[in-house]
Amino acid sequence: MSAAPLGPQSLHLDCAAELARISEWIPRVLTQKLRRRGLVVAISGGIDSSVCAALSVRAVGADKVFGLLLPERDSSGFSSERGRLLAEHLGIRYQVHDIAPALEALGCYQQRDEAIRRVVPAYGDGWKNKIVLAGGLEGGINFFRLVVQSPEGEQQSVRLPPREYLQIVAATNFKQRVRKTMEYFHADRLNYAVVGTPNRLEYDQGFFVKNGDGSADLKPIAHLYKTQVYAMARHLGLPEAICSAVPTTDTYTLPQGQDEFYFALPYAQMDLALWALEHGHTADELAAALNTTPAQAQRVYDDIRAKRRATEYLAAAAERLPA
Repeated sequence: MSAAPLGPQSLHLDCAAELARISEWIPRVLTQKLRRRGLVVAISGGIDSSVCAALSVRAVGADKVFGLLLPERDSSGFSSERGRLLAEHLGIRYQVHDIAPALEALGCYQQRDEAIRRVVPAYGDGWKNKIVLAGGLEGGINFFRLVVQSPEGEQQSVRLPPREYLQIVAATNFKQRVRKTMEYFHADRLNYAVVGTPNRLEYDQGFFVKNGDGSADLKPIAHLYKTQVYAMARHLGLPEAICSAVPTTDTYTLPQGQDEFYFALPYAQMDLALWALEHGHTADELAAALNTTPAQAQRVYDDIRAKRRATEYLAAAAERLPA
């Protein structure tokens, strides 16, 4: 058990020192290992991609960073607005490419909607949807619910059977994989490297799509908790609209926080729970820091470990038969 007190101060980051460390690491990796001339960053308007873009500019200069805004039919208008704001704030070249036609051709929306209609037959044009996590923190087994909203604004929530859940997720994963295809097109065109944007919480817990947003040539914030990424955004002087942006998946048509879809708690509490687990704090100590019961804190620890096991393959290299 660690003797250090557990609380928000546990995640304090010396932003100036960390900025210097990352700014030295990026060009060294880029030139000595990757042997590329610059960096491609897909900008969503969220805190992680914004900080990655800003760190890239600090490391190699604005003229060697290329930004991509890749909206689709379900994207929030705020994401594109913040993406443009950031690109212009940083002074980088950028391109906006609507990936909805590609997703339509691949059957992304059709496959998703077919699965939804098997659960909610009335679902159709003008309806909205999202998937939310339920069960675990209150003592049950994690499961997922589908929330839909009619054009008249009426919502209903139903438990998702495994078959429909998997099909909806598989269909929406097209979005991340098509975006990554666009990133690597421009990386190949420019002889640049692709920057991955997951933070430590997402990377540790497998909150990314294999061969989608999990694919990259370098990941400059995968060692930073999301709380620390927010601190870095303010240290870097990013626009307030980005520094105060609430984390969302920006994948479904209804507003959806990351804690609704994947994590047991909001990001600041999940950061602290992950830090506490890695630094030997007991469930009782975590419970006191989070103002929960020890049983709930233990379930958070159990959920962290379970997600690590379940998603280990996402970052793994392909299996090969020994020679």
